[in-house]
Amino acid sequence: MPATTDDKPPRRTGRDTHTDADVERDQQPATLDECRRCALWRNATQAVPGEGPRHASIVLVGEQPGDAEDLQGKPFVGPAGALLDKALEEAGLARNEVYVTNAVKHFKWTARGKRRMHKTPGQREIDACEYWLEQELHRSGARVIVALGATALKAVLDDAHARLQDALGKPIEHGERLVVATYHPSFALRAPDPATRQRVYAMIVDALRSAEKLARQRKRAGS
Repeated sequence: MPATTDDKPPRRTGRDTHTDADVERDQQPATLDECRRCALWRNATQAVPGEGPRHASIVLVGEQPGDAEDLQGKPFVGPAGALLDKALEEAGLARNEVYVTNAVKHFKWTARGKRRMHKTPGQREIDACEYWLEQELHRSGARVIVALGATALKAVLDDAHARLQDALGKPIEHGERLVVATYHPSFALRAPDPATRQRVYAMIVDALRSAEKLARQRKRAGS
């Protein structure tokens, strides 16, 4: 049986005292390109929306766009995306069968010489982008969500204290959705040794297989 979360916690509005003339946390922009709910748009090339079938049965949620995604305006098109595509194929899922998106829609980075290096989004940015993520999940109607990494898990569960290690290997009931947590593909790429890389990759494949099985079960059950 899937694990069950407590009742959905109150919205995390009002907790962040950060102020910025260019940040309008409560705005409701018509398009993602117009979003100024946090300050990340100022240093990004463009916003990166999700991509996939409008009514996919499975939604994959990553952390944020990387350098390649920021430049191309599409999710998971860099090295982590290539590894995700491989894992999807091994799990028996086609990329065009799932909806792929990120918890945060703009690339957060820090300069290292001429390179733009990934910087983990803060909670205020996760909170600001919840506006967009929830719209995507609602539109898709998907009942199975794969959270790729800790940031994605916090965003999907709306819980700043969610721990990836506590959620691995056990689907979580969250409202009407089932959440399957696993590592982000970039973690497999960064792992220091081949054995760890292979272990993490295998866990990603297993999570995708689990999500596919759960989606089929829910479809048969009509839920």
